[in-house]
Amino acid sequence: MKFTKYHALGNDYLVLDPADAPEMYTPEQTERICHRNFGLGSDGILYGPMKTDKADFGLQIWNPDGSEAEKSGNGLRIFSRYLHDTGRVTDQPFTVETLGGIVTCQVEDPLGAIEVEMGNVSFHSEKIPVVGEPREVINETVYINGTDYTYCSATIGNPHVVLPMEKVTKTLACDVGPVLENMTSLFPNRTNVQLLQVLDRNNIYIEIWERGAGYTLASGSSSSAAAAVAHKLGLCDADITVHCPGGDIGIRIGEGYAITMRGPATRVGEFQMDEELLG
Repeated sequence: MKFTKYHALGNDYLVLDPADAPEMYTPEQTERICHRNFGLGSDGILYGPMKTDKADFGLQIWNPDGSEAEKSGNGLRIFSRYLHDTGRVTDQPFTVETLGGIVTCQVEDPLGAIEVEMGNVSFHSEKIPVVGEPREVINETVYINGTDYTYCSATIGNPHVVLPMEKVTKTLACDVGPVLENMTSLFPNRTNVQLLQVLDRNNIYIEIWERGAGYTLASGSSSSAAAAVAHKLGLCDADITVHCPGGDIGIRIGEGYAITMRGPATRVGEFQMDEELLG
């Protein structure tokens, strides 16, 4: 089976085209394929383009633990680059339907600028979802490993928890990330986690723990959620550069917290997987 691999600032995906594989692999097989030691190694599989009546292209996004993700900003940039590389799109805007909604994408420069209109961020508990009375989940407190943390929660088609801090580290992300991700008593669909450090009015730094993937070098949806929270708290303006361990993502916040994301996607190569891997 043929896979094409890309990375977006170190967040890597395998693209599996339905033209080559009429059916997506099972969750157990997906986990094996994505495994860093026993498989091809990736942060997930993008299965598409698929036929849909609602957009130009349909896309399924699968995490390396075999679960399906609603949306991925880096995955959408990678998928856009793949569509451009295979001649399915030009430099004009096109739409992609995901489990988390329909987005508009544009490959302005396949080696650099790929733009995605990610949709609108909501902070409302019923949309995210977060357990408890209906509310905007802003500056609430959660107790983890002996420490109280202030957090905000948001959705851009998939759930996020953002922890504003004076200083963030990978160690802390790997410490609190898995606890928050799986705190289903509060976040029934599990959640992505971002530790947020505001640098100035137009720059933030985040460390990321992704639901279903673990510690991650960069994330488009995480960047969107963290930037929206920084703006919501009055700490940043509407144009924000999000600095991730893997590189920078540009976020523009419009009316109603509409998010436009901008960043690169890099082609790694093609892989011919032997079915023995799944044996």
